[in-house]
Amino acid sequence: MAILLSCQKLTKSFGVRPLFENLSFGLFEGERAGLIGPNGAGKSTLLKMLAGAEHVEDGKIVARRGLRVGYLAQQDRFDAVGEGWTVRDELNRSLQDLGLEDWEIDIRVEDGMERAGFADPAQRVDKLSGGWRKRLAILSQVLREPDLLLLDEPTNHLDLEGVLWLERFMSGVGFACLTITHDRSFLQRVCNRVIELNKRYEDGHFSSQGNYTDFLEKREELFSHQETLQQTMQNTVRGEIAWLRKGPKARTTKQQARIDRAGEMISDLAELKFRNAQTRSTQIDFDATERQSKSLVRAIGVEKSLGGRKLFGPLDLMLSPGDKMGLLGENGSGKSTLLKMIAGTLAPDKGILKRADDLKVVTFDQHREQLDMTKTLKRSLCEVGEHVEFKGSRIHVYGWAERFLFRTEQLEYPMSRLSGGEQARVLIARLMLKPADILLLDEPTNDLDLQSLEVLENSMMDFPGALVLVTHDRYLLERVSQRILGLDGKGGANFYADLSQWENAREESDSLGVSHAVAPAAPVKQELSPKEAKELLRMEASIKAAENDASMARAELEDPEIATDASELIKRQARLDEARGRVEALFKRWNELEARR
Repeated sequence: MAILLSCQKLTKSFGVRPLFENLSFGLFEGERAGLIGPNGAGKSTLLKMLAGAEHVEDGKIVARRGLRVGYLAQQDRFDAVGEGWTVRDELNRSLQDLGLEDWEIDIRVEDGMERAGFADPAQRVDKLSGGWRKRLAILSQVLREPDLLLLDEPTNHLDLEGVLWLERFMSGVGFACLTITHDRSFLQRVCNRVIELNKRYEDGHFSSQGNYTDFLEKREELFSHQETLQQTMQNTVRGEIAWLRKGPKARTTKQQARIDRAGEMISDLAELKFRNAQTRSTQIDFDATERQSKSLVRAIGVEKSLGGRKLFGPLDLMLSPGDKMGLLGENGSGKSTLLKMIAGTLAPDKGILKRADDLKVVTFDQHREQLDMTKTLKRSLCEVGEHVEFKGSRIHVYGWAERFLFRTEQLEYPMSRLSGGEQARVLIARLMLKPADILLLDEPTNDLDLQSLEVLENSMMDFPGALVLVTHDRYLLERVSQRILGLDGKGGANFYADLSQWENAREESDSLGVSHAVAPAAPVKQELSPKEAKELLRMEASIKAAENDASMARAELEDPEIATDASELIKRQARLDEARGRVEALFKRWNELEARR
């Protein structure tokens, strides 16, 4: 593959803190590379430098002669367009400087709108939702057919439908691209190279050919090698230090060389220890109550409409401790409305919604409305005093901030100065202080880096209460959810066993030419009643008792003393058949209840 662009010893600082130093790598034709790394590693800054939108502090970027580079920032720039500015106007404008004939522009625009799902070319840009604005911004760059397209978090503001569209769209482009993303499924399905910026690596980055799984395997091999190398170097340095303590006199060149080599080795070991320590991640651990109730929330035939349009219903739903439910649907389908009903802040139009007494619900709000941007980080983490109470222990605010990767000097920063990822970590830190029966997480992954995502994922899986998750992060959804409730925004509310079943239902509905989720992949499962839940809880003991009865009946049948008594044999055989039938019936009932749980 021919090289398109190379970075040679790039260095960039933010204030006095270096983002990256001596960074060198190349980008090649045909690559769909993903760029990852912890928040603050300099990913967006690097992309701006490659696009020519940020000056190079040190080092240089060498591009192939005539290289055409496209760049999509995190935030679109449509706010300045006029009131009557349409989708077609924007796409036409994006192609004006390419020297194309009018008919060529028309063909590209028509084809692009069809591929991106824009049914109305006259749709006003200022009336588009955040997700459709993002589609338009992406399409505006793709239609220019650059040699290299740089995308900064293109999945932001897209719902799951939009992310799936983006995957299909980007998989079919004929040019190279470099994409900053935290979407692990996108990295797995679209990318053929993954680059991570991280000070843990000797060169400041690690590059792996292949998808995200390939990257994880190769990175683990590297980390294992670095840990082994550290152990080996520590043993060697220990011996050199012991030799130095003997006070060798540097009378000979050989002795002086050894002293110099020992000093270099100690320095190299310190640097290796620093790199190996860069895996520290946010410590996320939600606090649950001790509630024993099996039914936290139960909805029977609930319906909800908005502005005369039916969102969903009738819907039956029960949430019990340990339930992990994913909630899917396009923007406007009613996901946030259902969360509010579960939280008790919104009543259904029809049906019955029962909530356990004194139910404690904790909500993660994707819009960050629970944060006061004028407060300092310190007062956002700890409203009063110097300590927070977490699981019965008092933790100083400095230690609490460090747990979420904040530096001491940041404590006096106003919230408005923090990045989106840092604000997300603050919100999670506040929620962790509230014991919960139910966690309602509305897009909790926005702006979180991959290390924080992995910790959040494990904490959600370990949470003993009920959890409802709204996210476009399919990797997280697959790992955490036990079942998925899909809303189509037209009244349909269907349960699916997993994400793949939901995707298959969408593909099937596409082939039939109908709206997504109108034809469900499986019939709606009727939730267990409290009585049935108790029955399921006792089922294992009932089966064990029935199997014991069957064993006793068999032993009685095999008693040699009645071997010649035909009438007694018939009676005992009947008791054994009855006992076996009871076991079979209980297993059947168990499977039925378990399938509906």
